[in-house]
Amino acid sequence: MSSKIAVVTGANKGIGFAIVRGLCKRFEGHVYLTSRDENRGADAVAALQKEGLNPNYHQLDITDPKSVTVFRDYIKEKYGNIDILVNNAAIAFNNDAPDPVAVQAEETLRVNYFSVLSSCEILFPLLRIGARVVNISSFCGHLSLIPSEKLRQRFQDPNLTIPELSDLMRQYVEAAKQGTQAAEWGNSSYVVSKVGLTALTKIQQRLLNDKDIKVNAVHPGYVDTDMTSHKGRLSIDEGAQAPLFLALDAADSVRGEYVWCDKRIVSWSGSKPGDI
Repeated sequence: MSSKIAVVTGANKGIGFAIVRGLCKRFEGHVYLTSRDENRGADAVAALQKEGLNPNYHQLDITDPKSVTVFRDYIKEKYGNIDILVNNAAIAFNNDAPDPVAVQAEETLRVNYFSVLSSCEILFPLLRIGARVVNISSFCGHLSLIPSEKLRQRFQDPNLTIPELSDLMRQYVEAAKQGTQAAEWGNSSYVVSKVGLTALTKIQQRLLNDKDIKVNAVHPGYVDTDMTSHKGRLSIDEGAQAPLFLALDAADSVRGEYVWCDKRIVSWSGSKPGDI
């Protein structure tokens, strides 16, 4: 029951896969590669085993609370606690996707915000005192990308609650359905979802401070993955570096922060740093 446990969601490919690889090399404990699709997860585990690494596997679909609950119960019974949780699973529609804006808005926020939130609510009770949570955000999660100053101020409110943040996310979806989102929210559901995730990170840190749990959001860089249509300049292993830094190396004083791909702590509400 005393073994250390690291969990990475959405880890059968891309940055999540590389984070698992990095954890297997350095983390002194069991590393769980999780994925929605069991066959793809098995293939990912096999690929890492060929490299001499030995991740554990468990099916986990963050959009299905039953799946997350099954996983929670498995970890609780087998180990008791989680030491590192990397919330990596996410989706993004291609720029030329034919889906209506309303559909893109609802689905993107369902996965990237609401499903991450519900997964955290289910798994957080297992976090050990001193645990680390890494929420994979994006350069799109920078607050400067929200046009409305009023909304930016609302996101920055130090007393913002999770129910209030979730209501903001629902307001965006409703605006997208009405076709009125552009002026205040902009035209990217992915931006809104990642701004929401970064805001959630800061609230989660406030709520978990008394347990010495560190929760941070990170922009991993512009990485060559399916999500970027392989236009990214960084390899998946380069994209894993900042998340691994937060999971393993960052000082305990780094908490509730928005961290850039070069491991800088950046101002979430200031000017957006240049990308790498």
